[in-house]
Amino acid sequence: MNTFDFGIVGLGVMGRNLLLNMADQGHAVAGLDLDDDKVLSLTEEANSQHRIKATTAVEDFVALIRQPRAILILVPAGKPVDAVIQNLLPHLDKGDILIDGGNTCFTDTDRRYTELSAKGIHFFGMGISGGEKGARFGPSLMPGGNKEAYERLRPIFESIAAKVNGEPCVEYLGNGSAGNYVKMAHNGIEYGIMQLISEAYDLMKRGYELDDTTIQKVFEDWNNTELESYLIEITGHILKKKDTDGQILINLISDWAKSKGTGKWTSQNAMDLEVPLSTVDAAVAMREMSKNKPERIEASSKLIWNAEQTNTDLPAAIETLKEALYFSILITYAQGLALLTKASKEYNYELNLETIAKIWRGGCIIRSVVLEDFRKAYAKNSELKNILLDDSIAKTLNENQSSIRNTVQFAVQKGIPIAGLMNSLAYFDAYRSENLPTNLIQALRDYFGAHTYERTDTNGIFHTEWND
Repeated sequence: MNTFDFGIVGLGVMGRNLLLNMADQGHAVAGLDLDDDKVLSLTEEANSQHRIKATTAVEDFVALIRQPRAILILVPAGKPVDAVIQNLLPHLDKGDILIDGGNTCFTDTDRRYTELSAKGIHFFGMGISGGEKGARFGPSLMPGGNKEAYERLRPIFESIAAKVNGEPCVEYLGNGSAGNYVKMAHNGIEYGIMQLISEAYDLMKRGYELDDTTIQKVFEDWNNTELESYLIEITGHILKKKDTDGQILINLISDWAKSKGTGKWTSQNAMDLEVPLSTVDAAVAMREMSKNKPERIEASSKLIWNAEQTNTDLPAAIETLKEALYFSILITYAQGLALLTKASKEYNYELNLETIAKIWRGGCIIRSVVLEDFRKAYAKNSELKNILLDDSIAKTLNENQSSIRNTVQFAVQKGIPIAGLMNSLAYFDAYRSENLPTNLIQALRDYFGAHTYERTDTNGIFHTEWND
């Protein structure tokens, strides 16, 4: 009793795989689940070298873990997390640590952090990225909470995290709900990049009229370029998968996309903080659009655009599309990182953007070779307000400008929706515009609502009687 290093509540796929990962690294670990089958499954999967004990009894589980206890909760976000906390509390002591590893809204983490701090319990919100395989063999971990208490967790987390150049993809991120917030922004970026990849796929299929095999090979080849990333890699895998009858599986999958809400949270909070996130917003909107399938079917026969046939230099078009996709992915990362910059100040997280770029390089869903460029940029200038202001990143975007513009023009002429690519270009053009037409918006608001405006030639707040 009181000799196990760590405990996990919730022995589903993620919880079981993380426990096995910890056991592989020599840690003695305890598991708790109310489902007898999950407890038995973990016990059967463990090997003779593992020090693992699983139970359905809360009191027995807590008694196994050495003090101060460290317990990770891996149950669905929301009320189930609160229920687990209430079941554990009577058996905990001051100084013990609870960690929520789910995709929890950061405001819930703030509430739990405050409530448990008053009881002397340390509460962490920790983003975990990498899926079930990452959990088993090396995820990216994003913990936030009490910095001193993190030292109890650090050796375990560093041992199980993915490694890049020998560096573990985990580090203490900041105060309170910092970990869950960073994971939320990560998921927003993920939404954006997946939308961009799907648009590139659609342009090749409907715009360039490439066959399935060629499109799959393009993505496979792209993963050996500056686009090298987990999402490009698995796109290549997905596009070659065949169904049991030999058909390409992707052609049999419905275009009615689902979501769990983290992208929406990112967009909503970005609007609260007044941070433009146009590519991510477009990705969220297009998932909602996908759910209007019956209306889209009807509209396809009524809202007509007869695109002209064009002769396309396919090798050149594919290269142009690659550069346009890279441009837009950079913009998407930039939006997410800008949100983190603003949130760090607003919520007193004290985030280090170099650290975040570093731990996203491996294990997580949005891992990509370009994150090392971002890490270097923040290492050189930790006060960057936006990664687009880094000279090297700006140079790359400028070099790919013509490609994104040509790609958008081609898609518009073909009538193919590319909300992600379009909004990435719009963000870039707006961000680089010294003057925007919002002076007219100021005047319109003052005209109909006397909302006042500012002037460029003098300080102060002004109102005009426009009808005189």
